[in-house]
Amino acid sequence: MINSSSLTDKHSVRFRSLALLTVVTIYLLVLAGGIVRGTGSGMGCPDWPKCFGRWVPPTEVSQLPPNYQQVYGAKLKGEVEFNAVKTWIEYINRLLGAFSGFLVLATLVASLPYLRKDRLVFWGTFLALLLILANAWLGSRVVATELAQYMITFHLLLAILLVFSLLFVLVRSGAVKQPALHSDQNGKKLNSFLLLLLAVSFAQIVLGTQVRDGLNEVVKRIGYDQREQWISELDWRFYVHRSFSLVVLALHIGFIYQLKKSFNDGVMRQLTTGLITLVVAEIVTGIVMAYFAVPAAAQPAHLFLAVLMMGLQFTIWLLLHPALSSPKRIVDTTRLQKI
Repeated sequence: MINSSSLTDKHSVRFRSLALLTVVTIYLLVLAGGIVRGTGSGMGCPDWPKCFGRWVPPTEVSQLPPNYQQVYGAKLKGEVEFNAVKTWIEYINRLLGAFSGFLVLATLVASLPYLRKDRLVFWGTFLALLLILANAWLGSRVVATELAQYMITFHLLLAILLVFSLLFVLVRSGAVKQPALHSDQNGKKLNSFLLLLLAVSFAQIVLGTQVRDGLNEVVKRIGYDQREQWISELDWRFYVHRSFSLVVLALHIGFIYQLKKSFNDGVMRQLTTGLITLVVAEIVTGIVMAYFAVPAAAQPAHLFLAVLMMGLQFTIWLLLHPALSSPKRIVDTTRLQKI
């Protein structure tokens, strides 16, 4: 005879595995977007959803009509120069985005049984689907507006919200063990501290997008051949962003100190170690860009680490709120005690 509870456990394991795969894929999509920005491939495909009017992009200019520059240049109000590498970087980014969309849809289908036992898991996944559809539309607007900075910023911030919704689903479904807090008072202090960290990190990311916009202006003005002078040509936004990183580091050190005083749990120790590692790595990549002529590999790594850092902050915030992260497990424990 089949045990219904074992079936439920197997379904939960499968759902969490799928949700985790989806989170990892979304992070890879963020990294791919950073590579697109770092390599200047944002207009590698001058139209959307096709690329130079094709579902499979060209690999050489001979595959395009002789007047392709006039055709796409008129559409985009600017000159278009075919570059196979940039075209395929942008197109692979789009393919990864489409694959992510299918994964989110599959996760939503797998969450249907949670409508009976925990509806927030289903609605969190449904929100993720809405967010990825909205971000796909924003991606088309990024192309249509010729990489308008405000559209790129919205595109990134919506991706962060998408990560948050999927992390909520992952934690809520029981993928992370609920740590034991010494006291409710400590929990309130940590919660306030963490909200400040999230706000500061969010502001730092937005400021970073402004620095990137300033860098694009410098590149247009002095050219790629003058890479060694890029940083010296940046305006006040770069210096505020660089100095603010010390504030971010100091706040994280203070938060982690308070967190370690409040928990002696192995899971929380791992999360705090991961968080401080990400903060240090994020600052190191910023230093590399500032003092080593903005190497292309450092730019996507810098963005990727920032989004990873915020995802980890959000996960810890969820774990500090048992009512959000694991109400079912709390109820089950209470029932066991009564029995």
